[in-house]
Amino acid sequence: MSSIWPALKSRRFLLSPWPWRSLLYVATTVIVAAPVALVAWLMALPWLVTVSDLREGRLPNGHNYLLMIFTLVVIGVFGPLVAVPLAAIERRRVALLDAREIRSAHRPVRSGDPVAWLRVRYTEAATWRELLYGLLFTLVVPVVYGVLFLIAGVELALLTSPLLTGVGSSEVQLGNLTIDTPGESAIGVLVAIVLIPPLIYLSGAVTAGQAAMARALLGDTDRTAGALREVARSRARLVDAFEAERRRIQRDLHDGAQHQLTSLTLQLGMARLDLPPGSPAAEPLNRAHDQAKDLMVMLRDIVHGIRPQVLGDLGLMPALRELADRAALPVMVIGPDVVTRPPEHVETTAWFVASEALGNIGKHAAARHAEVRVVWSGEDLILEVRDDGAGGADPADGSGLTGLADRVAAAGGRLLLASPPGGGTLVRVELPCR
Repeated sequence: MSSIWPALKSRRFLLSPWPWRSLLYVATTVIVAAPVALVAWLMALPWLVTVSDLREGRLPNGHNYLLMIFTLVVIGVFGPLVAVPLAAIERRRVALLDAREIRSAHRPVRSGDPVAWLRVRYTEAATWRELLYGLLFTLVVPVVYGVLFLIAGVELALLTSPLLTGVGSSEVQLGNLTIDTPGESAIGVLVAIVLIPPLIYLSGAVTAGQAAMARALLGDTDRTAGALREVARSRARLVDAFEAERRRIQRDLHDGAQHQLTSLTLQLGMARLDLPPGSPAAEPLNRAHDQAKDLMVMLRDIVHGIRPQVLGDLGLMPALRELADRAALPVMVIGPDVVTRPPEHVETTAWFVASEALGNIGKHAAARHAEVRVVWSGEDLILEVRDDGAGGADPADGSGLTGLADRVAAAGGRLLLASPPGGGTLVRVELPCR
């Protein structure tokens, strides 16, 4: 696992290295945050006093207003000078919890020119996001860690209570709870042992949230979002180019090679009729004619497999019914007969999913019948292929499901599979038509 978030969902989290990495992250956070947090809380004192006065119904005095304005000026002028190097440290520390690199959003500046550096840094949005992170890191994180350390302190007190209560008349005071006998300390130890796993999960969740905050505020979100948009656009262009090339190959085979092969088959048939009975050339010509007919059938199947003619002429539902007629088992096709058709790449993807799924059912499922259902709302097309076979379909077994999922993802959709052993198989594809 490359980050702590999926590790927290794993049952083996407590036995993995992630709790130790989380503990190391907490320790380094304390080391990094302690000196900066001390200054930040001193700067926050005038604001805390103001809040306290307002809660008690008093108006703050003028000196406090001046101190509040002074702290704002200091933070605005000198804060970025601290936030930028702090952010650089934090981007490196996040590697303890997340292997994905956090790239700096700062623009490069010519080295050796401090004036240019200040001008660029103070005009970048990334700098002020890092300042916001610095304020949260020094003001909010210590409070959260304080609660975490308080819970850990209670745990430690319960675990060590037998040592304290066993010496003379010592006792352990936890709020209103007093432990002063060996029996009570034994119960406290049991409670502490039970609470150790939740404490480990809590510390992991706290550090994971801090790492997520660092990724959100310190990373190059604009560049990442732009890169993702460009990847989506390029994938759409590749899909369109792939479909256009598929149509060209189908057209060339259908209009060129298939017609020429049909003409050759007819000429061989006519030549066979012109031969006199018992001619030595009759047998080879008969074999050539039969091979030409077999090759014509094979080429027709290849052309149909590239993209069926009925799909382009009549649409998805007639193409699915033709596919059901050619299937190796009874197939029921359920869906709307609509005048408005989905986009061409959506129709093609849905047809290929149905074709591959029915092929898998005929080869592997040992099913008695299957069902193909289509639902189209105008914005999304949903295709379901269901059978009553043996189930237990696994994409890792080389059944073609991984390739189908990739094809569906290239069209912007998703593929879902339900195949319990003995319970049949359901393949559901959701394709956006927007």
